[in-house]
Amino acid sequence: MSKPKIIVTRHWPDEVEKQLKALYDVQLNETDVPLTADELKHALQTADAVLTTVTDAVTANILSVENKRAKIIGQFGVGYNNIDIQAAKAQGLVVTNTPHVLTDCTADIAMLLLLMSARRASEGERLIYNKQWTGWTPTQLIGQKVTGKTLGLIGFGRIAQAMAKKAHHGFDMNILFYVPSSVPEQSIIDDLQAVRCASVEELLAQSDFVSLHCPGGAATKHLINEERLKLMRPTAHLINTARGDVVDSNALINALKMGWIAGAGLDVYEGEPNLNPEFLTLNNVTLLPHLGSASHETRIAMGNRVLANIAAFFAGSEPNDRVV
Repeated sequence: MSKPKIIVTRHWPDEVEKQLKALYDVQLNETDVPLTADELKHALQTADAVLTTVTDAVTANILSVENKRAKIIGQFGVGYNNIDIQAAKAQGLVVTNTPHVLTDCTADIAMLLLLMSARRASEGERLIYNKQWTGWTPTQLIGQKVTGKTLGLIGFGRIAQAMAKKAHHGFDMNILFYVPSSVPEQSIIDDLQAVRCASVEELLAQSDFVSLHCPGGAATKHLINEERLKLMRPTAHLINTARGDVVDSNALINALKMGWIAGAGLDVYEGEPNLNPEFLTLNNVTLLPHLGSASHETRIAMGNRVLANIAAFFAGSEPNDRVV
């Protein structure tokens, strides 16, 4: 019996690609250049499974290509707003993602951004690299203490809870959270001494640090806009490791310039990698290149999760991480 044909849209960790080679008739992307729309269409026409990442814009137009051979899209990532889910469903395609395995590493990056923004670490690093540091002074780069402050989390899923745990038990931070519907188990709330806010506005007004952990898409696009940024404290910091389009970039840039908030730490951007160049002119923002899950252990675990999902599918079983 012939092996299923697999097309992988980006270069994956070597350990995972070796398994793919052993198990399937696989076409890898060794150059790591993103596929074009036409190449994605061709992949759907010639492979039994297409393994995508968050950088692939899998639109309705691509998914509706004629003579599709693929029956499953295995997404390398927990987020899948790069895929038109309704179109995939209409086309009878199965879509899976990779939850759970990147929780801690993404929460680590969120805490890193919080600490860097609070203590003005990016500004300090630039002084060193630009050979502008002339020595310690009592008033140089005065930042803000983190221990004992209030962290507000918009969204309270696994990653937000992991960050809350690090912040509360590691830095004695007070935890606020906002979720529009489902609430986590009471034992989790009790452990973190977390308080649920009735609205985003209430959370913004009471938090020293606001961290975003909500999904992307139409429902949350520009959730953080000019009006809501003005509700934050002038000493507050905004952290985003969720999705770039949750924040109105122009409004955030204006808020940082005008001093509506003290700083921001960003790992994701609207239209990335083409972030708004105005961010590069600001001292009070920390910028990372979408490093949330970028640890050796996590990226291998993500690949293995995709492997498990497509193996279940080809065996006639239900994939554990099916989203459509």
